[in-house]
Amino acid sequence: MPSQQNSKIRLALIFGGRSGEHEISIRSAQSVRAALDPTRYDVSEYFIEKSGKWLPNPILPEPGANPGIDVVLPMLHGTYGEDGTVQGLLELAGLPYVGAGVLASSLSMDKVMTKRICREANLPVVDFVALTRNGLDCRQLRLPFDFPVFVKPANLGSSVGISRVDSPSELPAAVTAAAEYDPKIIIEKGIVGREFECAVLGGDAAAASAPCEILPSQNFYSYEDKYLLDTARIELPARLDAAQTAEIQRLAVAAFDAVCCEGLARVDFLLENSTGRIFINEINTIPGFTSISMYPKMWEYSGLPYSKLLDRLIEIALARGKVRSETRYSR
Repeated sequence: MPSQQNSKIRLALIFGGRSGEHEISIRSAQSVRAALDPTRYDVSEYFIEKSGKWLPNPILPEPGANPGIDVVLPMLHGTYGEDGTVQGLLELAGLPYVGAGVLASSLSMDKVMTKRICREANLPVVDFVALTRNGLDCRQLRLPFDFPVFVKPANLGSSVGISRVDSPSELPAAVTAAAEYDPKIIIEKGIVGREFECAVLGGDAAAASAPCEILPSQNFYSYEDKYLLDTARIELPARLDAAQTAEIQRLAVAAFDAVCCEGLARVDFLLENSTGRIFINEINTIPGFTSISMYPKMWEYSGLPYSKLLDRLIEIALARGKVRSETRYSR
């Protein structure tokens, strides 16, 4: 909490990072910094280079070793930031922080584990196969579903390393490309249908925003479509009937709870044209916060503007930090 000498909340903003989403993290942090109320927050920036070096200095993994910080806002997307690693550092440091804890961050970052957890909770996910980088031989691979399929690194975001594969001959190159980004690869059954996103916000009781629909300009919502081409279209609110909207919101909160998430997440969905079935696709525990990112846009449409959304996330983080500070960890 703020010190007696300073009524402002001393907030550490961490961004950059070692992942393939380094540049997106910078853009998210710039948008966040511009939206934070300067009368409420003293912001210190912690930039992590692609090499992993912290500037101007690292946060130390020791309680009391970072006296100038009341709360941390990690704006790190992808590996070494969204996967539980930085969250573990902040737990060791005894610092409250925005977003999911170590377990939820790690589970949600791993697309294979996310699907397994959701399936265990009787939540609908697309059929998939998991592979590892070592000993890959696509000639011996027999998929239990038909083409097209999507090949993805299990631990990454922003559609980095993802390929749509329409025939067996294209599979080896796609798997090799995905394996460059992660030792674990996931192959998912291709769903012919529509793509949706729903924002979740919550501490003790999570709530879901109005969902939006993604209308890619390519054959799927690729990295280029998200951040470079500016040709994908977004429909907010999504063109869904009341029952479909309610089901997406219900599933978003159910997935959020299944992985023990806290603070925020964006849950992505697929709606199959032929059956009308809705599938949970991914959970993103640190979704993009750029000026064009859908997580803040969905909440703004739902009545919570960008700056107020940040205030609420910080309030949740401080409240969770207080609860943890009252917890005994030894006899």
